[in-house]
Amino acid sequence: MTAIKHALQRDIFTPNDERLLSIVNVCKAGKKKKNCFLCATVTTERPVQVKMVKVKKSDKGDFYKRQIAWLLRDLAVVDAKDAIKENPEFDLHFEKIYKWVASSTAEKNAFISCIWKLNQRYLRKKIDFVNVSSQLLEELPKVTEESVPSGENQSVTGGDEEVVDVYQELNAREEQDIEIMMEGCECAISNAEAFAERLSRELQVLDGANIQSIMASEKQVNILMKLLDEALKEVDQIELKLSSYEEMLQSVKEQMDQISESNHLIHLSNTNNVKLLSEIEFLVNHMDLAKGHIKALQEGDLASSRGIEACTNAADALLQCMNVALRPGHDMLLAVKQQQQRFSDLREQFARRLASHLNNVFVQQFTQALLQLYNRSYFLSVPGHDQSSTLAQHSVELALPNHHPFHRDLLRYAKLMEWLKSTDYGKYEGLTKNYMDYLSRLYEREIKDFFEVAKIKMTGTTKESKKFATLPRKESAVKQETESLHGSSGKLTGSTSSLNKLSVQSSGNRRSQSSSLLDMGNMSASDLDVADRTKFDKIFEQVLSELEPLCLAEQDFISKFFKLQQHQSMPGTMTEAEDLDGGPFSRQHNAGVPLPVSSEKDMIRQMMIKIFRCIEPELNNLIALGDKIDSFNSLYMLVKMSHHVWTAQNVDPASFLSTTLGNVLVTVKRNFDKCISNQIRQMEEVKISKKSKVGILPFVAEFEEFAGLAESIFKNAERRGDLDKAYTKLIRGVFVNVEKVANESQKTPRDVVMMENFHHIFATLSRLKISCLEAEKKEAKQKYTDHLQSYVIYSLGQPLEKLNHFFEGVEARVAQGIREEEVSYQLAFNKQELRKVIKEYPGKEVKKGLDNLYKKVDKHLCEEENLLQVVWHSMQDEFIRQYKHFEGLIARCYPGSGVTMEFTIQDILDYCSSIAQSH
Repeated sequence: MTAIKHALQRDIFTPNDERLLSIVNVCKAGKKKKNCFLCATVTTERPVQVKMVKVKKSDKGDFYKRQIAWLLRDLAVVDAKDAIKENPEFDLHFEKIYKWVASSTAEKNAFISCIWKLNQRYLRKKIDFVNVSSQLLEELPKVTEESVPSGENQSVTGGDEEVVDVYQELNAREEQDIEIMMEGCECAISNAEAFAERLSRELQVLDGANIQSIMASEKQVNILMKLLDEALKEVDQIELKLSSYEEMLQSVKEQMDQISESNHLIHLSNTNNVKLLSEIEFLVNHMDLAKGHIKALQEGDLASSRGIEACTNAADALLQCMNVALRPGHDMLLAVKQQQQRFSDLREQFARRLASHLNNVFVQQFTQALLQLYNRSYFLSVPGHDQSSTLAQHSVELALPNHHPFHRDLLRYAKLMEWLKSTDYGKYEGLTKNYMDYLSRLYEREIKDFFEVAKIKMTGTTKESKKFATLPRKESAVKQETESLHGSSGKLTGSTSSLNKLSVQSSGNRRSQSSSLLDMGNMSASDLDVADRTKFDKIFEQVLSELEPLCLAEQDFISKFFKLQQHQSMPGTMTEAEDLDGGPFSRQHNAGVPLPVSSEKDMIRQMMIKIFRCIEPELNNLIALGDKIDSFNSLYMLVKMSHHVWTAQNVDPASFLSTTLGNVLVTVKRNFDKCISNQIRQMEEVKISKKSKVGILPFVAEFEEFAGLAESIFKNAERRGDLDKAYTKLIRGVFVNVEKVANESQKTPRDVVMMENFHHIFATLSRLKISCLEAEKKEAKQKYTDHLQSYVIYSLGQPLEKLNHFFEGVEARVAQGIREEEVSYQLAFNKQELRKVIKEYPGKEVKKGLDNLYKKVDKHLCEEENLLQVVWHSMQDEFIRQYKHFEGLIARCYPGSGVTMEFTIQDILDYCSSIAQSH
């Protein structure tokens, strides 16, 4: 154990300036034995700290390492388990209880005794020792700090006299002195007793010298004591003076305290005054409205630009005063409450005056627009006026009225509308509703008249007298309209029954006229030329070009005037599910509290839907009229409408214009699909006369017309894919129905019908160069070629019938295995029989047969396709091929016989040429 203590002192505690006093080998109770050492140590530096350190041997076993340390002052209880019997177990109570088992009872007792002594020596707080023998706790004499040397061989042992055995290393100087002393004594090494005796004698000599020196200095000691007594008297006098000075300073201190307290109160008063002045300045600067602003709010002219600017500035100043962020406690001041009430009254008064004025501006503008509209209509309805010239002049002016002057006048109030929106949402909502009511009726009349003029230009009719006869008189209608508007201006959310009544009456008149135009008979496309279709295309494009800027201008005005351009959550927006006539603007709100909505962008779109609700049905009516005039007009409308939808979606895909044109585009696409379906149905319903030639079928010619028209219309169009799909459907229908008609044809041969029509289709596709129909073009060419060959073979047949039968017999013998040069030895096929058959077909007979064949082909073919010479040339080639085949058989089967045909190939060419020229 001693060796372990030395090793621990050297390796662990000396580097940390600590001294090891006691050590015990322990392991934790109740667990697998893992031995460690509990060490009691003190620091070498002051203040002294007493610690208990747990040291554990490393896993490799070659050195020790410090694991954990506790301060002894944190130890509360030492429990030895049994004070009578020997027991190696003991507990140490720190913040938690540590249970240990010592390697022996003696080590345990020595360690506990050391802890008790250190507690008595260094700690004021006494540790409780439980179940510890009283012999271990006997009190030892107090050991001074200097009596405990530092060194490696230190231990605290218990015994009858309880002596602290301490070993302290010598420093270098002490070692040198001892060596010098030992060198001066020869027996220091060999005879320790003699050396010790010598040292003792020298010590006694030194003690005697010290005593003599002390006795000799008695006189100096007496003098020193006398001087000390005098010094004490001087100290007493100084203390008396200091006491008097202290009394004087005490009175001065009291006076200074009073002065300091007075200065503190003055400083506090000044601070409070500065803060009060700051609060007053804040309230005056932020809650004081200039008299000029008050006058502008109460009496400002809202009709002039200068008055509007003054009112706008005053309204902004009022809003700033009302929205100032008051500091805590300001709202409890009576003056602040009165000022806030004054601001509230000014706000209500100005909001009411502003709403009334804007409503009057709406009414005035609406009245002016109505006067212009009635002047325009009344001029056309004057009795005896030349309707045709008037309509001709009016049709040139196919344009919607420009509302830019009205928008320009109203935009002056945009900032005031923003102010009204943030301060009194109820009045803002009422103005919004009234604006929509007035504008929806105005636009409905203007747009309906605009579309009526467009329909007149499309149809060329002048049946307007009945329509204008049903219109009310100009003066009475305008007066009634104005009175109804002024009657509703006093109350923003009041009834608009007069407007509704007049609107219903006017819309009924428009509907009656629209229906009269749509009841016109359906005109066939053959009655219209390209100029008529171009005229329709220009009118339709002009209609869309007029509507688009009108809607965009109104939408831009709404966003600027009603301050709805920001895409954020905003109260009061109409939703899709709400009815346009009875939406949220028709509902009353308590204290102007807005309703929650999705976004201001939706609000703009819903306002546009309410204002321009007549555009979509009018466009649909115009589209229906164009489709009745000519079904091919759907091609023009599809291209134009697609382009305008694409343009609108590039600007804003969710805008009113984009949505409306998209809905109308669906109708146009349906009409286009219906046009294609009608074309296919007409193909299926074609009936061919049994007494006349078939020729080029009508639907084949119509496909050519459709394809030529479509290619000119859809050039660089966005909806080219729709046309390609239509082409595919149409060409399939053409192919199927050409074959159907060819199979049903009785007068014209099937091959002629197929040949002529597929030749026409191939020529059309080759001329138009439609990329999506390349496969159909190849198929048409193949069908034309196949049926041309089939017709030639069928019509030509066997012009030299007996000769043909003869050589068929020859070929049959060769096929049976007879050599070609031996066929002439057959009785039925000898040279005499061959000459006899050849004599039956002289040149005149051959030419006569070809002439009859030409007349037959001429009867079958139609003149418009001009295929007679092509077919005749093919027949000539086929006849020459048969002639060469016969000559070849004669040369192979009858060699050296000198038998030849009575006409040559040149004769055949001459016969065919003369026959073709004679006809």
